[in-house]
Amino acid sequence: MDKLEEKIGYRFSDRHLLETALTHSSYANEKHAGDHPSYERLEFLGDSILGLVTADFLFHQEPKLPEGRMTRLRAELVCEASLHKTALALGLGAYMRLGRGEELTGGRERPSILADMVEAIIAAIYLDAGLDEARRFVMEQVLNDVHIEDAHRGGDYKTQLQELVQRRSNQHISYRLVEESGPDHNKRFTFEVLINDQSAGRGSGRTKKEAEQMAAHKALETLEP
Repeated sequence: MDKLEEKIGYRFSDRHLLETALTHSSYANEKHAGDHPSYERLEFLGDSILGLVTADFLFHQEPKLPEGRMTRLRAELVCEASLHKTALALGLGAYMRLGRGEELTGGRERPSILADMVEAIIAAIYLDAGLDEARRFVMEQVLNDVHIEDAHRGGDYKTQLQELVQRRSNQHISYRLVEESGPDHNKRFTFEVLINDQSAGRGSGRTKKEAEQMAAHKALETLEP
């Protein structure tokens, strides 16, 4: 935990909060004990804190952007793919606590779990030290220059895919929901993008729109030279 705290840039007064942020429900269920709660409640809180900090940042740092563009940019900055990058940079996979079944099925590398743990850590810092410290973590790890540059460049993948396909004759795009899972407060959607009814890519997200964007992103990676 000392090494992870160095990466995070924060030393916890209550380290149990950090341990909880790294505990998957599969581990908690296997232990059958209240001493090992999962990160899910923290993730719920962290999602809201991340949204607030990102909205505040965009409002003050991008004064010329209209509301619609700010909304899309915020979604790009806090999406699963962006948080997954943060988790990889911190090496969270090495610190998470997983149940045996989740471990065997690749949970340590699953983007959705890693993204959730980033949000759980945000909440853990907030509960331990307050909003200013949580904001510092978000600014350094999620809203840093690299992530913001990627978000501006990424933009609307669905529009980019549509423009690419339109340059080719007799092609049409459609999106199909292939999976929906998770509780109401933490839904996961997986969409498939079809070009002329043939699968071109799949993507997952916390909303249907985000999942469609991630599917379009996968298709662009395949189709663009």
